[in-house]
Amino acid sequence: MALKGILSSEVGVHASASKWFNLFAKELHKVQNTTDRVHKTRLLEGDDWHSIGSVKQWTDIVDGKESHYKERLDAIDEENKTIIYTLFDGDFSKDYNIFKLLFQVIEKNNGAFIKWTIEYEKVNENVEPPYGFMDHFTKSTKEIDVFLLKA
Repeated sequence: MALKGILSSEVGVHASASKWFNLFAKELHKVQNTTDRVHKTRLLEGDDWHSIGSVKQWTDIVDGKESHYKERLDAIDEENKTIIYTLFDGDFSKDYNIFKLLFQVIEKNNGAFIKWTIEYEKVNENVEPPYGFMDHFTKSTKEIDVFLLKA
């Protein structure tokens, strides 16, 4: 069994691509107010939430359990509406050596899709791929979309 893997999911959304990208690129601190799956966030390192290299602490509900981890902002590509994060420490350090999260807003026809991609490396073959985290991100997308439509 391979230790490295990639999971990917696309979710159709109703809010505009620009609202979605703006939330994650410039207003990430508001995500905790958009879904019940995110319980708490705070900035640990960096000038602000959106500077490259900034580190945040997250407390989410994943697979019905509280999950604690840190997230570092690695890159923002405005032209391709893509943001790359590294998730580490807390619940990630026991199961994954590497956990990269790619968020992309894709405009198609008259709508938009949110594409989540997780690139990971498990600490050993006994660890399951991060299906619970992918489920968390895709379900959160639907809740955040409802919030963005009202905004």
